Amino acid sequence: MTRAFCIPAIFFLFSAFVLLFIVSISLPYLTAMDITRVHTDGTVQVTGDQPLSQLRLGIWSYCFTDLNGNMVCSDTGHGYSLSIENSANNSISIGSSWTLGLAIHPVACGISFIALLFSFSQHITVTLIASLISFLAAILAVIAFAIDIALYAYFKNQMGDLGFDGDTITGPGFWLTFASMILLFLAGFTVCCGRRRRRMSSATSATPSSKAGFFARFRRN
Repeated sequence: MTRAFCIPAIFFLFSAFVLLFIVSISLPYLTAMDITRVHTDGTVQVTGDQPLSQLRLGIWSYCFTDLNGNMVCSDTGHGYSLSIENSANNSISIGSSWTLGLAIHPVACGISFIALLFSFSQHITVTLIASLISFLAAILAVIAFAIDIALYAYFKNQMGDLGFDGDTITGPGFWLTFASMILLFLAGFTVCCGRRRRRMSSATSATPSSKAGFFARFRRN
């Protein structure tokens, strides 16, 4: 792969890997990296807890801010669930089926890292593998983003039953996943174009010109 394509490809893959790595840490370790959140007026609460002013849903847990400004996070786990109720005893629930798929984010992160390692090679076969792995990581990022959209839409709809649909928004993790998806597709196309350019240049340099070959017949030995 030529230098003109190698450097951009490495940049795209490294950027996508870093973004997915940050998103994959998520709540409760990085409380700002949530997928979706809602702001309330203090009239709702997670069932069994105190009233809250904000609720965030991450990959590994959910966190809420109470009326005193303290942030409390649930136990870390894959596929968590929660129930929310208001002062009128109306309640909604977010089942584990809506959060199980969020674990695809770290999987996409790992695949993008493998693609990054392969992209450093100049071998034409290895660059082909790097391109394929980049597209695989991009597809996984698309799936992760689709899951994020589904969770956001469902959470917004459920909070609408409690009167907070307008206060339900997407979190930073949602948009970082979207950005990493774009970067991975760009990386895949860049690596693919670089491999094609390298292959064409190799074929051109390896093929002698027909003109030189014709006149070479008349040269003395």
